[in-house]
Amino acid sequence: MIQYQAKLHKEGSGYWLEFPDLPGCFTQGKSRAEALENAREALSLWLEEARDPHWDIPVPKARRGRQYVWVAPYEDVSIPLMIRQARQRKGLSQRELAKKLGMSVQQLQKLECPGKSNPTVRTLAAVSEALAEQLRIELVA
Repeated sequence: MIQYQAKLHKEGSGYWLEFPDLPGCFTQGKSRAEALENAREALSLWLEEARDPHWDIPVPKARRGRQYVWVAPYEDVSIPLMIRQARQRKGLSQRELAKKLGMSVQQLQKLECPGKSNPTVRTLAAVSEALAEQLRIELVA
C-alpha cells in the first residue's frame, strides 16, 4: 500500500502537517485526529494529480522521530498508483500490459488513473497474475 510520512506540528491549540516528500502538500486541524483526517485527504488530492502516466510519483522516504506519522491516501487513489508502479517496475508499457490482460489501452489507462479507477477484485487478481507480482492492498478505516 502506498503511504507517506507527514511531519506533525503542534501550534497553539491546533496542529498542522506537512509531507516532506511532496512539495506543497500540507494541511491542519483543530485536534490531532482532525489534522490526521485532513492529511489523508490532502495526500489523496496531491497524488490525484498523477493522472499523467509519465508523471513520476515521488518515492516516500522513512524518517525517524515521534513527530512523523504514516498516512495512506484514499483507496481510489492508492490502488491505481500501485498498479502503475508495479507495471513500471516490470518495464512494461501500458500497451504491453493491456495486451496481457486482454483489454484496450484505454481501459488500462482508466485502471491506472487516480480518482477514476474502480477495479474489481477479479481485475486486481488478473493484474497481479499478468505482472507476476503481489499487489498488497490494505483498507484503512
